[in-house]
Amino acid sequence: MTKPIQPSTTAAYYAQAVLSFALSLTAMGLALIYTPAPGWVRAFLTLGLLYVVTSTITLSKVIRDRQEMSEVTNRVDQARLDKLLAEHDPFKVDA
Repeated sequence: MTKPIQPSTTAAYYAQAVLSFALSLTAMGLALIYTPAPGWVRAFLTLGLLYVVTSTITLSKVIRDRQEMSEVTNRVDQARLDKLLAEHDPFKVDA
């Protein structure tokens, strides 16, 4: 039986994702600091930014968990199919 190809994340892709996230969060933080608005408006926008960040992290975890669960389900289904095919004898004659 051949081992299924499993995609892996390269170190460069991981670094790009981390740097992109850090850069966007820094840019938004600086924009909030230097926005010519009263303090309560900046605080409100900062809370909105934090909500977006936490919901993005939660969404990425949910997507990852759902993908892992579908991979496990696919493996179980494949194992059942392999077992059925291994046990099946096309030349067996039932009396």
